[in-house]
Amino acid sequence: MLKQRIITALMIGLPLLGVLFFAPPLFTVGLFAMIVLLGAWEWSGLLALRSKWYRGLYLLLVFICMAIAWRYLRESDALPLLLQVAWLWWLAVLLWIGFIPECKSKLATVLAGVLTLVPAWLSIAVLVLLNPQWVLFVLLLVISVDVGAYLCGRRYGRNKLAPRVSPGKTWEGVLGGVLSSLLVMLLGAFWFDQFSVAFFIVGLLTVVVSIVGDLSESLFKRQAGLKDSGNILPGHGGILDRIDSITAAAPVFLYGLMYLGVFVT
Repeated sequence: MLKQRIITALMIGLPLLGVLFFAPPLFTVGLFAMIVLLGAWEWSGLLALRSKWYRGLYLLLVFICMAIAWRYLRESDALPLLLQVAWLWWLAVLLWIGFIPECKSKLATVLAGVLTLVPAWLSIAVLVLLNPQWVLFVLLLVISVDVGAYLCGRRYGRNKLAPRVSPGKTWEGVLGGVLSSLLVMLLGAFWFDQFSVAFFIVGLLTVVVSIVGDLSESLFKRQAGLKDSGNILPGHGGILDRIDSITAAAPVFLYGLMYLGVFVT
């Protein structure tokens, strides 16, 4: 399984790097839009919609929200407001996971998909236009958490993180993920000349929220009675299984860059 995951990750990651740094920015933005829309299709499966027409309508809803966000929020004073909504959403998800994971509602799941996918895509799009290197950084940050948590949790994991949501995740894994992400933060601080306490705080908050994003998908999959969101990626499952962490991390990270003054609307 681990070998297959590595092979699939390389097959996706290497072409993505080429697109990120050599393709026109709008092409890259469009590619990420397609990835997010594939995620939206899988999210419609979490709603237990039997008809493909209904699933298509949900896909259309997400697409329309993305188009509105691109047209009216990307270069306006409303962008920070959208990112603040994303912050509040992930705080609500954290409370949901921690206190009422058994609570489920189809309407809530519908809204959850929009609140998860749309701010994430717009944040990535803005980062692509700002500097693709920031996209690479946040991707590496999330990957380092995933790898560190997997290796450390597998070797030392004892104390369950959220047993009612994802029994396999442990606090030891979280610690391993956070520690491994510190190396990426150090490299990022050097590369972007951002040696400040605030930069590392933004990085740590991004890491924590990425873990919440991972848990959130586990929550909705468990409520839908699914093991994976799909099977499009061998060894990984579906698109959502791969982008769940970045959907949470991207808006938080972009808002952090605004706080640092790296990006101003």
